[in-house]
Amino acid sequence: MSNTIEKTVLMDQETIPVKQIKQDFKMVTFSLGGKDYGIDIMKVKEIAKFSQFTYVPNTPPFVRGVYNLRGEIISIIDLRIFFHLPVEKRKDGVENGLILRLEDYIIGVIVDSIDKVVGIASEDIQPPHPIFGDINVKYISGVVEYNGTLYLILDVEKLFGKEQAVQKAHPLEALELSLAEKPSIGVTPKESVAVGQTEKDFIRETLKTFKSFHVTPVNEKWLDVRFEQWRAERGKQGRDLQIKSVDEADEFLRTFYSSYTDTLWPDEFAASFLELIKDFSGKVFSIWNPGCGKGYETYSVTALFLKQIPDAVLKVWAMDNDLLSISTAPNLVLPSENLPSYILPYTVKGKQGIGITSQLKDRIFFEYHDVLHVNVVPECDLILARDLVSFLSPADQAKILEEFYDKLKPNGILILGNNEEPIETTKWVRISNKNFSAYKKNIE
Repeated sequence: MSNTIEKTVLMDQETIPVKQIKQDFKMVTFSLGGKDYGIDIMKVKEIAKFSQFTYVPNTPPFVRGVYNLRGEIISIIDLRIFFHLPVEKRKDGVENGLILRLEDYIIGVIVDSIDKVVGIASEDIQPPHPIFGDINVKYISGVVEYNGTLYLILDVEKLFGKEQAVQKAHPLEALELSLAEKPSIGVTPKESVAVGQTEKDFIRETLKTFKSFHVTPVNEKWLDVRFEQWRAERGKQGRDLQIKSVDEADEFLRTFYSSYTDTLWPDEFAASFLELIKDFSGKVFSIWNPGCGKGYETYSVTALFLKQIPDAVLKVWAMDNDLLSISTAPNLVLPSENLPSYILPYTVKGKQGIGITSQLKDRIFFEYHDVLHVNVVPECDLILARDLVSFLSPADQAKILEEFYDKLKPNGILILGNNEEPIETTKWVRISNKNFSAYKKNIE
């Protein structure tokens, strides 16, 4: 079965084939003895630069030493010596390495060089064959070709699991004291930046894998800040940086999401929106709200627009590709308490609870729709797309932002997520606002 799914997207009356590549296996790639290898990213705890080892007598030659990894004494294994490969002595004494989290313990391994994180389709992995490398085939789980490079995928559980467990060092009290006095990884400031960048790249890849969240100039400033927060948080908890589950990805993204996307906007927050649209003039207005979810934002924006311009002829296109959410939006039931004041004129009590009156709902067109397909929305006075763009691929981010630019009227406003900004900043002028990341076209 091919790992490529063909899909056709209609745009401007043309048919454009789009290929979506399934990537359900991520691996960290590196080199050993002139060949390219990979390890399942879920087995990699972090990247490291090793330069200070404490030698332990009576250990195999491939055990280069031990060091203190944030309070845990671990063995450092030189994979080159382990596999009887040539070892090039580095002038600076700094070795490239990976910290692996196995089923029973953590271990460090030295390699020639770290390359990158590669995403592939698991169905493309082929069985290993002795002809492929200098390493015993029983330690290779498969081989795969990616962008013209053949990668041998190491099975680190077989290498270092119970049946193949290497001799572990048993440091004496004096050795533990010695390690505690030294930095566990000897890294210069320049090298530390490189290690941090690689760790950040891992975060990028795992966010894409678990949440389809794509780091680009749209949200990179947020990632830089969040990464340092994450490092501090995980350090206090004694946990490694890497994201290994959907729950951890959600935890990392906790600070990304904009306020009140899944509830009616409270009055104080709504006041910031009214400030945004205070200069709107005219009578006929169009609003586009892609990614509207259950409709809370849509109802908030529509009611506030009518509060600002009571006699407005208003049409709102609210779209989402979540079928369950978009199907319940027209009949949304509101909480019975603490409703914002601006929505009260448009509420009615029914058998199921408090609902929205037809006076407001008739101005809104809820539609099940993928924003990447043809959008029949006319020119808009306002586009509200908070936290939507970051969950599109880089190419689709550029495409939809360009469409937002084309659809927006000269004096219209684009509202993105609080931690998002347009890629081509020269085409947009940011509007100063307390609660919204809002932009106008740069038409100079």
